[in-house]
Amino acid sequence: MDFFAAEVRAKKRASRLLVLFGVAVAGTVVAGYFATIFGLRAARHSQARRAYGYYSQDDGAQDAGDSLWDPGVFATVSVVTLGVIGLASLYKWTQFRAGGSAVAESVGGRRVDPHTTDPHEHQLLNVVEEMAIASGLPVPAVYVLDEEPAINAFAAGLTPSDAVITVTRGTLEKLKRDELQGVIAHEFSHILNGDMRINIRVSAIIFGILVIGLAGRGVLWGMRYGRIGSSRNEKGNGGALAVLGIGLALLVIGYIGYFFGRLIQASLSRQREYLADASAVQFTRNPAGITTALRKIGGYAIGSNLDTHRAAEISHFFFAQAFASNFGGLWATHPPLGARIKAIDPSFDGTFIDPPEVVDVSKEPWSKLPRMPAQAPVPSPAAGAAFAAALTAAAGTLTPQAADGAQALLAAVPAIIRTAARSPHDAPLLVYGLLLDNQDEEVRARQLASVAASDGSDALTTLRQLDPALRQLKPEHRLPVLQLALPALKALPPSALGSFAGTLDDLVQADGMVTTFEYALQRLILRALALNRAPSAPVEQIYSFQAVAHEISVVLSALAHASSADATAAAAAFAEGASQLKLVQASLVFLPDPESDLVKLDGALDRLAGASGPIKQRLLVAGAHVIGADGVLLVEEIELLRAVAASLDVPVPPLVTA
Repeated sequence: MDFFAAEVRAKKRASRLLVLFGVAVAGTVVAGYFATIFGLRAARHSQARRAYGYYSQDDGAQDAGDSLWDPGVFATVSVVTLGVIGLASLYKWTQFRAGGSAVAESVGGRRVDPHTTDPHEHQLLNVVEEMAIASGLPVPAVYVLDEEPAINAFAAGLTPSDAVITVTRGTLEKLKRDELQGVIAHEFSHILNGDMRINIRVSAIIFGILVIGLAGRGVLWGMRYGRIGSSRNEKGNGGALAVLGIGLALLVIGYIGYFFGRLIQASLSRQREYLADASAVQFTRNPAGITTALRKIGGYAIGSNLDTHRAAEISHFFFAQAFASNFGGLWATHPPLGARIKAIDPSFDGTFIDPPEVVDVSKEPWSKLPRMPAQAPVPSPAAGAAFAAALTAAAGTLTPQAADGAQALLAAVPAIIRTAARSPHDAPLLVYGLLLDNQDEEVRARQLASVAASDGSDALTTLRQLDPALRQLKPEHRLPVLQLALPALKALPPSALGSFAGTLDDLVQADGMVTTFEYALQRLILRALALNRAPSAPVEQIYSFQAVAHEISVVLSALAHASSADATAAAAAFAEGASQLKLVQASLVFLPDPESDLVKLDGALDRLAGASGPIKQRLLVAGAHVIGADGVLLVEEIELLRAVAASLDVPVPPLVTA
């Protein structure tokens, strides 16, 4: 799966989505216009009857001669309809702009405690962490729908940094580990394919169209105790009839648009499910995992249907159909189970599984431990550049090799560190521990004093407990450990974030210099926390390579200086990277260290975050060639490259050094 091609597809789907929903909105406007025209005629007849006591034939002749086209009425109806739909959609978008957690909580999701003793939930956390480490994504927060016995799941969020994975209680209790892994891999595919943001847009627009029908239903519901008859209060009856007519008109108009909106929503969603299923098989190398999960859904009476009334509203988010589809399946957001299984396993005979009542996950392994894939040799500069470029090409993908590597990597992380990473109280202290100097005791003493000043003496006790395990960590394990800690760090209250960021800066600056690891750690944390606070914040969109030529020069120069202390070798590495950017190669300049230091790199990455997909893709390929130009891949170079990629919102899996 090509991450950048997926981004392009997502943008095309978003454009097509807006066009199709524009058609649905136009249909709503037209229906509203004709309802208004006929309503005005009915009002004129009623007025004539009250004035003269009868309805004359001349009035009918006048109606026949009247044109159905009235520009003034059409303009008024259009403005009012678009205003109502726009405001309602904006309201729903505002609700969801807080990110994936807002979506999960809107349907009753409960965030899983990182220290849960429930074996089902523990297994779920392990699987999600493995997938995140393997794909290079920030570890998503995990939610459970406790009251839902069906088998289902969804991913939601505006960006990978605020994404969440939500599963039903039935998914935890009815699926084995490999089946759960297939479902989670399917949801990670939606994250990597850019489907989440589109899903939220769909929900907002659908709600905007539906609100007109809801208004009509509200009017009719409000009249349920009223009586309309042939009483002497004819004027009162006339008013009630008018209100009834308005309510019916709004209901019909709203549901016409809603019908076609849901139709469009379903057709778009169905195609994406096939892609996500195929990606899950590719990620896990286990077709039986996802197909068995689908067969279990077909075997259980409740299947994947949810009890919550909000299921239909976000049905296109889910792993499987979350509600009974009306209109002969026209509103079905997912293909039939049999068709999905057949696409993966052509030999499927249509027989679903009659699963056991209980699946004892406590007796199943929580983590498979396959051997870490062999490290690739780097015998020459050319091979080094090719190796680095191949790793960059893995951006935004979830490969079986990366998944196996992530399982082995997590198994090598001491249990005390994994426990601390999941704790909102201990995660900041764990990050502090990653920054403590193990060579210079004087610097370490200053760092510990900073921690004590900000977090109290109890923090030093926790750090002493973590210290032996932290010293065992291999250099390549440090950033994955940070990934594990990100969900807990995102849970910090806003009032604590300032103090946390200040302490981080004190620890980094304690020795008067900033290493590439320290920069990468600080950059990754602050970027993730900023996106978590404002996932929908707008950024400048840049489509021209020339417009960011200076920023590209800064990034490639910083990577070149990180790869070698020798100015000549760094210049050669820069030239190797610049050769991958033919459109702006002549404009790129190798900058001396002071002009491409980490402060300058910060500013350059902030601007490049708004660059288009092709610019980001070529920049990362160029960066990979820079760090691989000398045939040696150092952990420091890799960490800096991952920090660059994360700043560009491009997930890069852990890179294996030779």
